[in-house]
Amino acid sequence: MKIGFSTLGCPNWTLSEILATAKDLGYNGVEIRGIASEMYAPTMKCFSSEQIDKTLQKIAGLEIPILTSNSCIATKVNIDNNVKEAMEYIELAGKIGAKYVRIMCTNRAMLDDGDYELALGYYKALAKYGEKFSVTPLIETNGMFCDTELLKKFIEESGESNVGVLWDIHHPYRYGRETIAQTISNIGKYIKYAHIKDSIRENGATVYKMLGNGDLPLQEAVDSLKSIGYDGYITLEWVKRWQPDLAAPGIVFARYIDDIKGMLKE
Repeated sequence: MKIGFSTLGCPNWTLSEILATAKDLGYNGVEIRGIASEMYAPTMKCFSSEQIDKTLQKIAGLEIPILTSNSCIATKVNIDNNVKEAMEYIELAGKIGAKYVRIMCTNRAMLDDGDYELALGYYKALAKYGEKFSVTPLIETNGMFCDTELLKKFIEESGESNVGVLWDIHHPYRYGRETIAQTISNIGKYIKYAHIKDSIRENGATVYKMLGNGDLPLQEAVDSLKSIGYDGYITLEWVKRWQPDLAAPGIVFARYIDDIKGMLKE
């Protein structure tokens, strides 16, 4: 498997700092979800027509496997803007050689209502659109798709080949109350990218922890990915942009690569 981190974990870093840290620590790639104050990748200065070639030269030696959009396709609220966002992310991914773009049903991590048929129609359209750019839109296991049996049905009913799942290991276990075995049985063959994080429940709230300090069965999750021959990214999603009190990225990224290498060897 390949090892990455999301820029969600280093909200104050420049692109140069992000890339230098990833290379120094031995990461394979970096997931782009915000760089400093810029959140919308298609309008980031570093990906502008004037700077994109220079940016790709800086990235050399690393991959950007995925661009993480905030596009939600299971709600009619702002649906036109959400679909436009997904398309613009797909276009940019094609320009920089990223294989995937993350999209969601809704923007809630836990089980949530969503318009299944609305999402299905737009997902099919985005899958076809992505083919033009050799980019696959991945639907994340969040919201109503914390129920991965429903997500399996969704993927299969799309009838498209350019589809796949971003398995956020945390959400189906924490909010869908699924075992790792259930999740893998449901969507294992569709997983093309994985997020990993750890947490505990405390006074009814989710409290994020460094890997190994929470109660998620992460070793089981890693072993399950190995068992199905998964060779894609297992990427740390440290949500410091949303929770500034979490530990500093330099500490977390250095520890994560050691922790995950240990899990991969088990």
